[in-house]
Order: sequence, then structure tokens, then C-alpha cells
Amino acid sequence: MKSLENKSDNLKEYLKGLKNAVVAYSSGVDSTFLLKTAYEVLGDNIIALTAKSPLIPQREINEAEEFCKKEGIKHIVVEFDISGAEHFKKNPVNRCYLCKKEIFTRFIQIAAENGAGQVIEGSNIDDTKDYRPGMQAIRELNIKSPLIEAELTKDEIRILSKKMGLKTFDKPSFACLASRIPYGDEITAEKLKTIELAEEFLLNSGFKQFRVRVHGDIARIEILPFEFEKLLKIRNDVVTKFKEYGFKYVSMDLAGYRTGSMNESILH
Repeated sequence: MKSLENKSDNLKEYLKGLKNAVVAYSSGVDSTFLLKTAYEVLGDNIIALTAKSPLIPQREINEAEEFCKKEGIKHIVVEFDISGAEHFKKNPVNRCYLCKKEIFTRFIQIAAENGAGQVIEGSNIDDTKDYRPGMQAIRELNIKSPLIEAELTKDEIRILSKKMGLKTFDKPSFACLASRIPYGDEITAEKLKTIELAEEFLLNSGFKQFRVRVHGDIARIEILPFEFEKLLKIRNDVVTKFKEYGFKYVSMDLAGYRTGSMNESILH
């Protein structure tokens, strides 16, 4: 079994071999670690690309911009609105594939325009164990995933991030807002905004790891079980706010937070 130090060294060697690249940067744990490491290895031969879309909360875009400015990394924010595309709005089970294909095709173009030979992204080895159709698009477009090549897990990336002094080392896992809507239910800009507002409220209320899943006019809140009591203490405020955002009913999922819960309907 490779040690964490060996994996870290292998990652740096892999990045060094690229010579130059653009990094798909979301401001999450994995992409921040990848970007910081790539910049340490390749310096100004690295460019960060961030997709701006109704699928992504504005706070994530803001954090990406702030990090790149602080680190002195060239950063390009690219606007997308795939949420308005008919094939995507229908919310098929390969929704993530459709989105990734469009975003990374554009990233490849921008990489070429800036003289970069490769686009890299921050999937880790744990991501290969879940239903992630977006990975198919990444493979088809020859996008490289250095953290997978180095066999780094999410927990290991958090450990290394902490050692590097990255504030994202304990940042909660994030996924695009469309993942809160059951497959087959139409994706609309209104739904995405409602989800963003509801999750922003929970974030500002002190919750870290959560999701607000949408089932028609019902909000299903997933939080970590040890925070159930905390949510119940402010339940009246939560209900009031969520109804202001457009929900008629507000529920708490007794199974608690788990990644990919919307995939349960298609995997079982």
C-alpha cells in the first residue's frame, strides 16, 4: 500500500510531466487542493477555469475568485446556462454527462486559446465508486484526473490540504444544485434558485454538511444525524423561511445526509 507521502510525490511528478494545463476549478476541497499543488509545481503555466451557471451557488464562484486572487493564479470565469437546454431540463439519469460534456468541451477550447496542452480536473479515487455519469464525458474528452492517477482518497486530500494550510480542508462536500431534483422532474431556474436560497439559510444557521432535496412542493432536508436536535430547535424559523422561498411542506430525512441519495432510486 502506498503511503500518503508517496501519493503526494506521485501527484507532483504527474503534474510536472504536463508542463502546462488548465484546472477545472470549483472552489471545492478537491479542485482547490489540485489547483494549489499544480500551481506550486508549474507556476504561471497553470490557469484556473471556473464554470458560472444557475447550477452553482454564487458563493462558490465568489470563493473561487477570492482564492485565485489571493494566490496570484490566472483565473477565467466561464458562463454557461445548460439549465435552459431542453435535453438537460428533462433531467435524464445521464444529466451529469450532458452537463460535463458541454462544460469541458468549452474548457478544451479555452485551453487551446491560451496555449495549454491539457485540461485537468479534481475527481478523486472515491468518486470512481459511485454512479457518476459525468466521468464518461471526462474520459471521452481526454480530460485528465491527476488525483485519481495518484490514488488519493477524499480523506487523504483533506489531510494534505490541512498540511498545506488550505482553508478548504474541512469544507463540506458539494454537488451541483440539479442533484437535489429527482431524475425525471424538470429542472428550472426557479427550482435551482429556491434550492440555493434554502441551502444558504441552513449554511448561515450553522449547519455544514447538508442537502435540500426537492420533491414537488416538498423540501426534504438531509443533515448529519448528530445535528437533528439542532434543526428541531429552529424548526419554526426553517419552516417560515422555506415557505417564503416557495415550499408548501418541509420535512427532515431521518436517514440523514448521504451523498448521491437521488441515485438510490436508480441503483436499487
